[in-house]
Amino acid sequence: MRNLAKILIYTILASEILFAGTAITPVGKWKTIDDKTHEISSIVELWIDNHGQLRGKVEKVITKPGEDPNPVCDKCTDENKNKPINGMEILWGFKQEKQNDPTKWVSGKILDPDEGEIYSCELTVLDGGKSLKVRGYIGIPLLGRSQTWLRTDQ
Repeated sequence: MRNLAKILIYTILASEILFAGTAITPVGKWKTIDDKTHEISSIVELWIDNHGQLRGKVEKVITKPGEDPNPVCDKCTDENKNKPINGMEILWGFKQEKQNDPTKWVSGKILDPDEGEIYSCELTVLDGGKSLKVRGYIGIPLLGRSQTWLRTDQ
């Protein structure tokens, strides 16, 4: 009886995901929004690796006319120093907070290529999969800042 209840619950959840039209997983492509200008600054692609961890890379930096279309991470101090930001892995090590809940990912790291800094990070899928809350912090999540990324098909 208990297994039947589990199957029923998973079936209901799966149908909600399918009929919502948008996945509630962070896997996919996201528009990042600049904190100061509130304009799209890049497209980041997220995926789950062979170890079940969520990772992400910059697929494309969105530049304005006159800006370098292929910026490098000149403020990075690790192996990314002076490497192109396009194609750079900036998120890694995320694990699902709860098994069978694809909306909350914790214990990851995020690289801010503009500052060259690496922060601890948590990700939360919101709005039925249309937006992603990205919380970067030092020490504890309370001491950090959040951004909201928007899902895209680009």
